[in-house]
Amino acid sequence: MMRSADTLFARLFGIFLLAIVLAHLLAFAWFAQGSPPSERQNPPPPRTALGDPGGPPPGPRPPDDRPPPKPGVFGGPWIPFASQSLALVIAAWIGARLLTRPIRRLSRAAEQLSENLDSLPMNETGPAEVRQAAHSFNRMQARIREQVEQRSRMLTAVSHDLRTPLARMKLRVEQVENEALRDRLAQDLGEMNQMLEATLSYLREQRSQEEAQLFDLQALAESLAENAQDQGADVQVEGHCRPVRVPPMALRSCLGNLLENALRYAGHAHIQLLDGEQEIEVRVIDRGPGIPADKREAVFEPFFRLESSRNRNSGGVGLGLSIALEASKRLGGSLALEETPGGGLTAILRLPRA
Repeated sequence: MMRSADTLFARLFGIFLLAIVLAHLLAFAWFAQGSPPSERQNPPPPRTALGDPGGPPPGPRPPDDRPPPKPGVFGGPWIPFASQSLALVIAAWIGARLLTRPIRRLSRAAEQLSENLDSLPMNETGPAEVRQAAHSFNRMQARIREQVEQRSRMLTAVSHDLRTPLARMKLRVEQVENEALRDRLAQDLGEMNQMLEATLSYLREQRSQEEAQLFDLQALAESLAENAQDQGADVQVEGHCRPVRVPPMALRSCLGNLLENALRYAGHAHIQLLDGEQEIEVRVIDRGPGIPADKREAVFEPFFRLESSRNRNSGGVGLGLSIALEASKRLGGSLALEETPGGGLTAILRLPRA
């Protein structure tokens, strides 16, 4: 019996039942205290037949000199209505709070889980339905974390185990006498190594956790541009930006991969910084082949590459934009791709100031 009473339904039912009973008691008290006396309590004098010597003389009845009844303690009729309304409003407010509180808790826990897979589990307290929902949510979080960790361990082990045979193959390729064949084999091995490195980087980006701190975004953009210029690339930085509180490694990973993507397919890039009161906008602009509008969402998928980029000269494995997107989520911002006016691709990173 006690277990069945410890439910959200029982609590809501008890609150509304108490409110209804209280409202009726207030109305009963008003009618008992404020209504005029009944006819049975103060009956009028009996009327006798015409001609009765003991009766009153014929003619109009004398006016009643009794004073009108005074209003009761509760005053006019609006008092019970206001009391009943107040009782029901209070009950409805308490019931709504009881209903929305576990939903708000579950919503906050889901939001924290989407941002950090290692967030603390929910407290399994409250009514039976709330405890059951919290327990199911915690089990789901544990299973998701376990599956992600298993996948990461498996891919990391596979990538690590592949390095040894690839290293042996690279040594054996050097012994091939045919120069053309040796170059093709070496290029294939280089692409495999690059794919392994990109896969490990993508997995690290998904599981990486770091605290936000005040960081100089403009200095980072200028540093990346100088490094690219030292390697012979044409990269320019325009605009100014005040420091922003972000996870530094995530910002470096996001902006670095966007710049690398522009240099790979266009050979040049233009970084534009737009500082605002509410958000910061970073644009990485190039004049390369661009991406069709119907493919701009698909290119964020891991290992997705356009047909035009599937050649030996591009060297891409389809993870650069995926890593940039994961990093932008860790930054609390958004990443979008647009067509550059006149041709090319513009990657737009938006970061909130707060």
